[in-house]
Amino acid sequence: MELGKIGLWFFLDAMPANETLAFARNGEKLGYSALWIPEAVGRHPFAHAGYLLAQTERLILATGIANIYARDPITMAAGARSLAEQSGGRFILGIGVSHKHLVTGLRGHDYSKPFSYMAEYLAKMKASMYKAAPPKEEPPTLLAALHPKMLALAAGEASGTHTYFTTPDHTAKFRAAIGAKPWICAAQAVILETDAAKARAAARNYMQIYLRAPNYMRSVKNVGFTDADLADNGSDRLVDAIVAWGTADKIRERIDAHLKAGANHVCIIPVRTDNKPLPDPKAVEALAPR
Repeated sequence: MELGKIGLWFFLDAMPANETLAFARNGEKLGYSALWIPEAVGRHPFAHAGYLLAQTERLILATGIANIYARDPITMAAGARSLAEQSGGRFILGIGVSHKHLVTGLRGHDYSKPFSYMAEYLAKMKASMYKAAPPKEEPPTLLAALHPKMLALAAGEASGTHTYFTTPDHTAKFRAAIGAKPWICAAQAVILETDAAKARAAARNYMQIYLRAPNYMRSVKNVGFTDADLADNGSDRLVDAIVAWGTADKIRERIDAHLKAGANHVCIIPVRTDNKPLPDPKAVEALAPR
């Protein structure tokens, strides 16, 4: 698989299916190489990816991320292989351990040892039986890794990592830790707005859910932020580090910073200033790969 440098990432659950297809086709037309779709409590990511892959031509679909507690390893591997085979190799499987409140609180699963569970899960995926027509190549598997042990697992037992809610410094730190070969696919929230007050207000609205998640709180502390930065939906310093806002050229500087730090691919999250749960079409247009 040849994964281009710039992709799109977005929760598309607020859009009817036909509008998500229009969004995917527009992204493909504009030159984005991949569309990353997450999993929470909305659409099934494999069903959605299959729908979009069947009606696009070049666009890669990636899960960013699929929750390993939502299906067993055999089912996860079969879903990825099915989509890769049906699309001619246009599928990336991103998986992760999610968060305790979504795993224990919502699904009722044991979240006491998420790293051990992931390590065993990957081994079972690799060993799983699959008797359908196989894809020409196994689809890449990326782990959502925020901390060293999971990152080492991503580098040693998978194709690399899909990072989220991170900075270029974080990307550089991860690249130094895993060497040159494993992929780093970094998500970057962007807001096409030059008014600082409007941009930061929209950024805080986007960030608030993540600043209540212990995994992300620990992750940003690992690159130098403090409890004071995390309070009140984020200090200006944290907001400006996590969300790239301003002109298209300024935002491209942040994308380039991730790439220079060692990311193979950056998927932008085009956040709107009106707080609607929809992608900003102006940002998608303005930041299209050149």
